[in-house]
Amino acid sequence: MWRTIGQLKALALLEHSFRMSNLAHAYLFVGPPRVGKTTLALDLAQAVNCQGAAPPCGECQSCRRIANGRHADVATIGLNSGWGLTETKPRVEISIEDIRALQRSASLPPYEGKCKVFIIDGAEYLSSEAANCLLKTLEEPLPKVIILLLTAEESRLLPTVISRCQRVELKPMSSGEIEKVLVESQGVNDDRARLLARLSQGCLGWALTASVGDRSLAQRAQRLSEMFSLFSAGWGERFGYAGQLGSDRKLAEEVIKLWLAWWRDVMLTKCECKQVIVNVDYVLVLEEWAQALGLLEIKDFINSLGKSLSQISRNANLQLVFETLMLDMPRKEGKRGHAISSMPIEL
Repeated sequence: MWRTIGQLKALALLEHSFRMSNLAHAYLFVGPPRVGKTTLALDLAQAVNCQGAAPPCGECQSCRRIANGRHADVATIGLNSGWGLTETKPRVEISIEDIRALQRSASLPPYEGKCKVFIIDGAEYLSSEAANCLLKTLEEPLPKVIILLLTAEESRLLPTVISRCQRVELKPMSSGEIEKVLVESQGVNDDRARLLARLSQGCLGWALTASVGDRSLAQRAQRLSEMFSLFSAGWGERFGYAGQLGSDRKLAEEVIKLWLAWWRDVMLTKCECKQVIVNVDYVLVLEEWAQALGLLEIKDFINSLGKSLSQISRNANLQLVFETLMLDMPRKEGKRGHAISSMPIEL
């Protein structure tokens, strides 16, 4: 049974190719973070190695070992995993050593399954040397080997790499679909499911993770609170914040995307379109921001946030990126600055 939910077009393509024994040697799964790319990749890995009568059964030893990350013939290569990972500090790219190790493993027959599957998670982080090295394997497919490239930023991949893969796009689900899954499958109450569905912005994986415990919502609340304080802060405090983020690009992207969703909601509230906002538990706070700000300064800062994401994707200096944002962020002094740090509606 395929565990992927909501990606009917992608599932139909892969299921048909599997039934016809016509799977490609390499696939490129494209979609935003947490939309379901990894789940679909593991589903396919289970299908080609399943020992049951209706692959992927999810119950046989092979399917269970793949789900638990213990199958000898299914490997994931990414920034936080891979054969080339020898350092303890965070990596900023997937190295050529990782791809060479993949090639060595691919040249050997499957050890315990029917097919070797290599999942490159975050393919946009392949170094130029790694991407060119991978081309050799993509151009000369090996029997019983499937390579799955997962990316949220297709534009950062080499065109030659893209052209040698079958592209499968995973699109965000509607808020209603995600809300239904959370209520019916996870037992989440209606109000919380509605909030998580909106916050997920179509990415079911995020919503499912956030539905377990309060960590994700608490982290969001903390990051929003930090942004609220910056709204009325002096330049020293703003630049101090810019220097705290270190070199963690994924964290920086997460923060900016959260801010981008917030400022979009401010704009929508300003334009009296509150029915489509994401941060539905901060309606009163959004109204205060919309009242305090002009439409032009909201629009200008949204543009600045978009430019910052683009700069981070091109490996710009994170501190400089955030220092520029601190200069661009509208600044309001006085009591209104304190009012906007109000707490969200309790759900």
